[in-house]
Amino acid sequence: MLKTLAKKFTAMGLVTIAMLGGVVQADEVDASDWPSVVAAAKGQEVYFNAWGGAPNINAYIAWVGDRVKADYGVTLNQVKLDDTANAVNRVVTEKAAGRDEGGSVDLIWINGENFASMKRQGLLIDDNWSEKLPNYQFADIAGKPTLTYDFTVPVDGQESPWGMAQLTFYYDSAMVETPPTNLEDLAIWVEANPGRFTYAAPPNFIGTTFLKQVLYGVIKDQSVLRGSVDDADFDAVTAPLWAYLDRLKPNLWRSGEIYAADTTQLKNLLADGEIGFAMTFNPGEASSAISAQELPATVRSFVLDYGSMGNSHFVTIPYNANAKAGAMVVANFLLSAEAQARKADENVWGDPTVLDINSLSAESRALFETLERGPATLAPDQFGATLLEPDVSWSARLEDEWAARYVRSN
Repeated sequence: MLKTLAKKFTAMGLVTIAMLGGVVQADEVDASDWPSVVAAAKGQEVYFNAWGGAPNINAYIAWVGDRVKADYGVTLNQVKLDDTANAVNRVVTEKAAGRDEGGSVDLIWINGENFASMKRQGLLIDDNWSEKLPNYQFADIAGKPTLTYDFTVPVDGQESPWGMAQLTFYYDSAMVETPPTNLEDLAIWVEANPGRFTYAAPPNFIGTTFLKQVLYGVIKDQSVLRGSVDDADFDAVTAPLWAYLDRLKPNLWRSGEIYAADTTQLKNLLADGEIGFAMTFNPGEASSAISAQELPATVRSFVLDYGSMGNSHFVTIPYNANAKAGAMVVANFLLSAEAQARKADENVWGDPTVLDINSLSAESRALFETLERGPATLAPDQFGATLLEPDVSWSARLEDEWAARYVRSN
């Protein structure tokens, strides 16, 4: 009944449906009819499932919530995750239970294997919604290929760009005079400084990224990573990776018996002087942490000389989301120049923008032109080559093999 009425009602009628608790179906939320989406979104509560391990990111999301509440009447609730897979599994469970409407997850911060899994299982809105968002026209699709291919999986309008990422290492220059910029020198440094290096335990995203970064550096034919892991000789391809990690293990922090949980713990270990290097997917994180007095002013960044892993991150909407219109409004706001510039501000987050700055109005460009690069942020020409993510199938195999080799059994 609601489905028939919604097609006939005006935008005011859609608001009435939302207020009465009606669920707007996917075919009734057409982002190309933006005024009707905005009308339907008013009064909705959007449950945004996002990694909650960084206070500055949580504060940024809270600011987004304030803005969309004031401008659109949308209430944004962050569901803080330690693993994005938890949100994916919740949607999987709801689908298995036949809950095809009124789902508990409205918006997810996502990329990589989690996106591929949801797309493969038909758990996402599939009407090209993200490319219909008004602010999508400003996304740098031509200059940033990772906005249309997520770990080699075509985005197909099923997730909306949010930010850019590039693996960056950082260190305290007061403690380490010259950082190692290749894998051999890193191994030598670890051997000479036992207990002062670690990485996050996969499947945490920065831990899995470190595995892929090393893998790229130790194999002869990198092109094999662009194809499915099932088409490769996994044991042969990854043998140099495990040999390298085995070399590091005896001299890791806590003898490799315990690994860091995530980027936040790596940052804290560096701040406490327990380790010599930390790593992040956010090139501005170290400068942001200096600004927040979480790291000393002597911290600086570097990348390995053969390039660094790079990708994009997105937001997506499950097929059974309860607040589809509200989720689209939030996704569109996240793509606005205002929101992207604030996110790029190292005093706030320091996450690089997905926008094509030259496509913006003079007023919007000015928001970015006034941003300053902090002392620990590399200039764009210092990053070298961007190593594109391997095919999404590699992540799970690498994580499983790593766990089998390095996680102690009870």
